[in-house]
Amino acid sequence: MPERSRTRALITNDDGIGSPGLVALAAAAREAGLDVVVAAPDREYSGAAASITAVQEDGRTLVERVTLDELPDVEAYAVRAAPAHIVVLALHGWLDPVPDLVLSGINRGANVGRAVLHSGTVGAALTAGLLEHRGLAVSLNVPLNPSRDPHWDTAAAHVPGVLGLLMDSPESTTLSLNVPDLPADEVLGLREASLAQRGIVQSLVDEIGDAGVKLREVETGDDEDDADCDRALLARGHATLTALQSLREDRALGLAERLRSATPVAR
Repeated sequence: MPERSRTRALITNDDGIGSPGLVALAAAAREAGLDVVVAAPDREYSGAAASITAVQEDGRTLVERVTLDELPDVEAYAVRAAPAHIVVLALHGWLDPVPDLVLSGINRGANVGRAVLHSGTVGAALTAGLLEHRGLAVSLNVPLNPSRDPHWDTAAAHVPGVLGLLMDSPESTTLSLNVPDLPADEVLGLREASLAQRGIVQSLVDEIGDAGVKLREVETGDDEDDADCDRALLARGHATLTALQSLREDRALGLAERLRSATPVAR
């Protein structure tokens, strides 16, 4: 096994290997002193959540070694799989040495509110946490129909400071960073945020016909937002940071007691 001299980070995303946000995140991580390896889907996997689906032949997930034009000396792979599947492969022995942490993004669009459940970007980071590694999802609040190129550099500039927080946190920590799509000097600062009730975008049924159902994406209203939630703070120009927990049982529902009262005692 190669000698490990630096913290190793897997860089992945759900926008695909050709995303400029992926390159921006890898460059920021490397400039922060991390040893980076890039492994991302060969196509867009937005909305994949923590899916571990993949294209396989003879039981093998298809992987292609690639060269990133902007980072030609970085080890990089295009994988025919969802981002969470890539994380599972990487942390279970595909990559040698095994990465210490997973950085996912920079996503084209914010990942806020309880809708992060559906995000492939966040799903990759949560999968790292589930496997007892630290994970960070990074997203840039690019609108549905942008009129200019996104400020990837603004999101990348927040990565080193958040990496410090992540590395000082316990194993299995998962953080989600959202950054306004603004010049760096116009961002008001980084704030801890709760999750909004909803995400920024929701899907609505647009057409129903014999051939199927067509959806369209629209921006949701913010009338139910708490002032300190991620969506509200992001709209006011703050970058936001939220610590996420993976799926776990809900003991507060009191199922055991309710089952005892509702179910006859077995003899």
